[in-house]
Amino acid sequence: MGDKKVTTLSDEDQMRHFTREVLNDLQALEKMFATGLMESDHLRIGAEQEMFLVDSSFHPTPRALQIIESAKDPRLTTEIGQFNLEANLTPLDFRGDCLRKLESELNEIIGIVKKSAKKFGADAVLCGILPTIQLSDLKEENLTPSARYKELNRVLTELHGEERIVHIKGLDEIRLHLQDTFTEFCNTSFQVHLQVPNTDFARYYNWAQAITAPVLASAVNSPILMGHRLWHETRLAVFQHSTDERSMVQQERSRPARVTFGRDWIKDSILEVFHEDVARFRIILTRDLEENSLEMLEQGQIPALNAWRMHNGTIWRWNRACYGVIDGRPSLRIEARFLPSGPTVVDEIANSAFFLGLMIALPEEFGDVTQTRMTFDDAKTNFFSTARFGLKSQTAWIDGKSYRAQRLILEELLPRAQEGLRSAGIDRDDIDKYLGILEERVSMEKTGSQWMLDSLAMMDKAAKPNIRMRTLTAAMLAHQRKGEPLHRWELAEIEQKTDWIDNYRTVEQFMTRDLFTVRPEDVIDLAVNLMDWKHIRHVPVEDADGHLVGIVSHRDLLQLFSLNVPKTNQEIAVKSIMRKALVTVTPETKTLDALHLMREKNIGCLPVVKGQKLVGLITDYDFLTVSTRLFEERLKKHSK
Repeated sequence: MGDKKVTTLSDEDQMRHFTREVLNDLQALEKMFATGLMESDHLRIGAEQEMFLVDSSFHPTPRALQIIESAKDPRLTTEIGQFNLEANLTPLDFRGDCLRKLESELNEIIGIVKKSAKKFGADAVLCGILPTIQLSDLKEENLTPSARYKELNRVLTELHGEERIVHIKGLDEIRLHLQDTFTEFCNTSFQVHLQVPNTDFARYYNWAQAITAPVLASAVNSPILMGHRLWHETRLAVFQHSTDERSMVQQERSRPARVTFGRDWIKDSILEVFHEDVARFRIILTRDLEENSLEMLEQGQIPALNAWRMHNGTIWRWNRACYGVIDGRPSLRIEARFLPSGPTVVDEIANSAFFLGLMIALPEEFGDVTQTRMTFDDAKTNFFSTARFGLKSQTAWIDGKSYRAQRLILEELLPRAQEGLRSAGIDRDDIDKYLGILEERVSMEKTGSQWMLDSLAMMDKAAKPNIRMRTLTAAMLAHQRKGEPLHRWELAEIEQKTDWIDNYRTVEQFMTRDLFTVRPEDVIDLAVNLMDWKHIRHVPVEDADGHLVGIVSHRDLLQLFSLNVPKTNQEIAVKSIMRKALVTVTPETKTLDALHLMREKNIGCLPVVKGQKLVGLITDYDFLTVSTRLFEERLKKHSK
């Protein structure tokens, strides 16, 4: 959870003062290391649960502030988007029934959220990226009205200085052109924390980096962004794009991004990472400070290190080292930020058990990972390969061999995770329960991402994308309510009894996105053949920059043919007959408004534009489909 007490960075004096306080905090931390003040006799765990809020039609609903106010639970807090929400769980000693307690508290707090959400016609969904989220949801009105989020968006956008391009290739391909950081609304995670001794922190942290890929492979749950099938953990790519403040020139200079896996193993101390974060990343947020950390140490007090923690919160390492004070004792913890939210609470605890068990077992068995045959580049390559391909990815392991992720987990890692949990004193029944769930999931190759992709593959291809995405989300929520682990889920199926009207409220929900277009200078024969081949009656005309400049309809071609012009063998350009005075709508246009507009203008097609660029098309045929559904619904209702 980021520090919400932010002040606007307004002048150079303020920057210099805050930078000095960050450096003072690091000096204070070094002194606490040197004098043995850091807690080193406890292993603790904790977690942060992020979630999406959806309305009755399973689309994101910006109700976080109302739900938090209604719930009145201090564990709940905001996230960057108003349809995101975060719960911070109670730290627990890593022993005995801690995993069971973590599951119980998660179910309790999610139940509190759901109870409050119900008052506002909303519900909570656990998912890395919500399938129903649309481009129109990424707007300033949905930004949480917090100084931290507003300032982050302003500063990161100004530093980037150019149009932000989100370009991700997978089974499909998406390319978004944005002026802000709002794609981060699309992401939610489940973060597991492990407090470890600072004297051995480097060794633990390096192992966290080494096991990130196989743990992620078992847990991927974010394959879809705005209807596009991309990476098995698309959330990783979205997060890096959304918070990247680097200009094109800085990227060409290989300046690192603030969202990072890292550049190398830690050699001696976690201070190496902290020093690098100050050296490489400029301060972008400040806050009012009420303490001087060095003076507090001299007075025998434990400082909060608020300046450094503020800066640390603006660098998003997938495994982040964090400082905290519990019961008056300072400590360091590793936050595993790479895991997605969902698909169920018990699956999240299974993922946590796998990660935590490996974090205990592998350092004990193999010592220093930097002395094995795995290089840091191997660990980093494994991470991004896993994000793309999930359990099907190849993983370079510490023995110098390459394994398919599924085989590595089942044959090499699960037995060691089991041993690690045993040595930590975790209850045997809990070990069997949680690692058993993960083993079933991996054996069946049924991750959350694979479940979504398989569900989509089985759905009727004629169904509109928004109906398929809504079906996925509805099925996901229904399974989560039952609480059964993912490997027992049936695939999502489109139900005929669904309330069809929720699928057609706005143009964006049912417009055609896969369009065939021509350019003004193209020969008209191309438009003729497109209509014939693809059974369409309207062909939009775009210029070289993707701007909509005209449209050619079958009526235009009929008029052309009635003049016998084609018989002259002239090569007629599209621009000579296209209609330039266009009536258009935006994706957010209400369906009823679009229908009235088509009637008023007596037109059979409405191009859908965003920023003068064509993003979709609706035609009279689309409205015929809607009318047919309405007619069927009415007949069924009156025949009963």
